[in-house]
Amino acid sequence: MQKTFIGPQLRRLRQERGETQASLAKALGISASYVNLLENNERSVSVQVLLKLMEAYGVDWRDLADDTVGSMLSDLRASLQDPIFTGHRPDLTQLRGALAHAPDLAAAFLRLHRAYGAALDRLSALSQDSPDPAASPEAGVHSFFRRNRNHFRELELAAEGFWDGLRPERDDIYAALKARLRDRMGIAVRLTRVEDMPGALRTYDEHRREIRLSEALDHTNRCFQLAHMCALLAWRGLLDSLVQRSGLEDPPTASRLRVELANYFAAAILMPYDAFLAEARATKYDFDLMATRFGVSFEQACHRATTLQREGGLGVPFFFLRIDKGGNVTKRFNATEFPLAEFGGACPRLDVHTSFRTPGRIVPQFVEMPDGSRYFVVSRTVDRPSWFRHAQDNRLAVAMGCAIEFAPQIGYAEGLSVTTAQITPIGINCRICPRSGCDQRAHQAVIDTRPVDELRRGATRFDG
Repeated sequence: MQKTFIGPQLRRLRQERGETQASLAKALGISASYVNLLENNERSVSVQVLLKLMEAYGVDWRDLADDTVGSMLSDLRASLQDPIFTGHRPDLTQLRGALAHAPDLAAAFLRLHRAYGAALDRLSALSQDSPDPAASPEAGVHSFFRRNRNHFRELELAAEGFWDGLRPERDDIYAALKARLRDRMGIAVRLTRVEDMPGALRTYDEHRREIRLSEALDHTNRCFQLAHMCALLAWRGLLDSLVQRSGLEDPPTASRLRVELANYFAAAILMPYDAFLAEARATKYDFDLMATRFGVSFEQACHRATTLQREGGLGVPFFFLRIDKGGNVTKRFNATEFPLAEFGGACPRLDVHTSFRTPGRIVPQFVEMPDGSRYFVVSRTVDRPSWFRHAQDNRLAVAMGCAIEFAPQIGYAEGLSVTTAQITPIGINCRICPRSGCDQRAHQAVIDTRPVDELRRGATRFDG
């Protein structure tokens, strides 16, 4: 079991009630010195103390045990890689101390740095006469998923009871989903010719209570779309409660979040947590084989692997990145400390960009960020549904990565030595990457104000 630290939450609870450590200790039946250790994250909290807190103060233990500290630590480390902090950076011990003793100050620092980044992006957008990327609904959705470590306990529990203990065989999933929609919700499912539904893969006619699926969808995606609709229609209240909890109130962002939560629920229905985790460990995260055994797509299996963050049943923490042929980041999820590019422009040295040259083949790679953190990444193209002859090359590419210490648990790393393999230096994007002499640099770093040496031509025009 993972240890649970509640220092900042416990201190805030005590201060809100105007209590001393001694009075809190008396209420919980523990010593004041132990309360001090808990508040400074020098001791993990026991189940017994959590239950006493719930009984004495009427707080939900899940709110206290919510590990926002871990995600804040990741965000702090990522923020401090910004070139603006070149020079002495706080080490990990100092960052942990800041979160333990001044969590509100750390949160304020993160808000300030995000505002700084958003201002730079706005200036960049204005200079290019393009829309403001900081207003993107996807950015808000990504932030909410990140705060929850890409795992939603409520959705997992609901998905576990979806089949009422009678999960159908893999070959029968599609028929079972159609039957459930018909018998329990009075909704029919109809497969529709491409020309009758141009440009759409799925529609729902609420008046006729009919779901129409395009014949352009393959079997795995037909199953996923029906599971998605079950979540969206039958568990609307649960999805709405999570949207409300997110604080994302503007309609475009709330709608986008509801869709992503329904996608999460659909994945949990088709790939039950315990069974999927067991298969992941047994196959050493062979995503092709896992996709085959659960009747899903490669991309769906990869996405599901990023959600295996349940206490007591943790999978390898992955990040997921999907790009198009233009290099735009079209989807991202993160259960690691890997600082994904928030608004696209991922580093061209990441082999996810070159995987288009070898369609359908796994491309493994060891990479290193400017802060020295290292990751193992596998990339592969995935096909998208095609409607017409002229739109057949509809490929995207996905990358799955984990911290390098998890590489021995990944089958794709077999035969590769962490000590002798080539490590590719990468950055978040050229705008903030501090690396000099990079032959892939597309933009000068925003804080690099040095004039170009007119008498020297470096690897790029930005490196004089």
